[in-house]
Amino acid sequence: MIHIEPTILERINAWLTPAFDKETQAFIKDSIANNPKDIQESFYKDLEFGTGGMRGVMGVGTNRINKYTLGKSTQGLSDYLHKSFPNETPKAVIAYDCRHNSKTLAKLVADVFSANGIEVFLFEDLRATPELSFAVKHLNCHCGIVLTASHNPPEYNGYKVYWQDGGQLVPPHDSAVINMINALDYTDIKFEANDSLITYIGKDVDDAFINASVEKGSVGATQEAKDNLNIVFTSLHGTSITAVPETLKRAGYKNVHIVKEQEVPDGAFPTVKSPNPEEPAALKMALELADEVNADIVIGTDPDCDRLGVAVRNAQGELQLLNGNQTMLMMVDFLLKQWKAAGKIVGKEFIATTIVSTPMLNKLADAYGVDNKIVLTGFKWIAKLIHDFPELDFIGGGEESFGFMVGDFVRDKDAVTSTLLACEIAAITKSKGSSFFNELVTLYTEHGFYKEKLVSITKKGIEGAAEIKQMMIDAKENPLKIINGSKVVKFEDYNLSIAKNIITGEENSIDVPKSNVLIYYTEDGSQIALRPSGTEPKIKFYVSVNTKLNTSEDFIKTEKALDQKSEDILKDMNLI
Repeated sequence: MIHIEPTILERINAWLTPAFDKETQAFIKDSIANNPKDIQESFYKDLEFGTGGMRGVMGVGTNRINKYTLGKSTQGLSDYLHKSFPNETPKAVIAYDCRHNSKTLAKLVADVFSANGIEVFLFEDLRATPELSFAVKHLNCHCGIVLTASHNPPEYNGYKVYWQDGGQLVPPHDSAVINMINALDYTDIKFEANDSLITYIGKDVDDAFINASVEKGSVGATQEAKDNLNIVFTSLHGTSITAVPETLKRAGYKNVHIVKEQEVPDGAFPTVKSPNPEEPAALKMALELADEVNADIVIGTDPDCDRLGVAVRNAQGELQLLNGNQTMLMMVDFLLKQWKAAGKIVGKEFIATTIVSTPMLNKLADAYGVDNKIVLTGFKWIAKLIHDFPELDFIGGGEESFGFMVGDFVRDKDAVTSTLLACEIAAITKSKGSSFFNELVTLYTEHGFYKEKLVSITKKGIEGAAEIKQMMIDAKENPLKIINGSKVVKFEDYNLSIAKNIITGEENSIDVPKSNVLIYYTEDGSQIALRPSGTEPKIKFYVSVNTKLNTSEDFIKTEKALDQKSEDILKDMNLI
């Protein structure tokens, strides 16, 4: 018999009071008797409202996504909106994805907002996350909420918060909202809706968003080039089916084959182990269809449509999955080409990426004479750059985890516009007798061949969280001196905001917000980063290696050598 810790039992008993509904209380009593381990997991801590929102397993308890944890967050956000805009009626827009309970939870959030005198625009049905970001500014709202857990397993859901600029919460608002939420008791939540303050929205916002996506994602493909491009698309049971096919249609693409088995939104994600386009298995059905119809490009998006996976034909005519860095490099390069051709690069432009993404983006930025701003992981930091540097023009940017943003009309990862951009690149390169893949190889010959690899280690539950924490402590207290035979020459600790040159002993401060990230730089030019995931029970290891690529004919041999080097680094660190 599992003994429930007294402090946890005290938290559990608080949910057996009249402030909580009878169904919740009955579930808790049954769990104490029959599933004490599960109920302890559900209550051992509060599900954190992080700097952009919250994500977790759905269920009863303080460490779960439910009406009370979301209600408390919404109550705190409501209080902060009134404090921030004392002479206005605050407005909020709410969207949700295909996950179990998303529609119900979205209405609950709308009810709490309206009970607090906040005007609410609620999407009538599921919508893509980038459309929510767009809608915040389009509808002149003070904040936005999307109910989603991105590509997490089916038992998860989540709650992301956006501010007036359409970007996710950043300082100083994030910590201020968190403090207000933490100061509340569950009894402070106002659940009684004022339906007169809730307006359902749909087609009008859809049209505005899709038209803007067509405008921003088009980079000059002719109609003939579009007609000659054969596309396979899968929404992986998610929300992108509401926006991507129509965006491609309005942009002039006619040969779009949709994976029918994955077309209908379904929070159980029945045809995939994980609805994550970062996982090759997620695109298996799309790749099979692509071979049947001889497609030039395959694109799959995650459930809330902010990430995209891309496969294109390689030099041997075989479909090859690109990693997020490769897709990002091609998109940035084509946007830069477009801006340069239009005479729009005048020294006041920038692109952006994150500290764990490919260093090769610096090479592209230098080649075109634009600034490359590097921020912490997460598109909220890229959105903050746009806000912080209004005198500069943002061209585009992304991160290794299959996210990209075109311009600033959406202030988050946007797989709708990025899907169109990928198709434009494929159409243009094919029309010129080349291909998406060949042009990527050309970039490597011009700027150096950079290749990245990611390894994620999952550690679930109370014990798993402690293991991940200890792994980071060990790495900080005993930093590696040699990795795969190459000396570590620099070590960055983003939690301490310190960059240390190991050779000279010199230390410099890192001018970004603190984050639990470590990065090693070795003598041979490799980079290895360690970062616990902020949304999943994982710790991630990012490896970047590089070398010269003299000719495109050397690509396969050179890629194999780089892949082997990444494997050797991971083995040396006992990660595989």
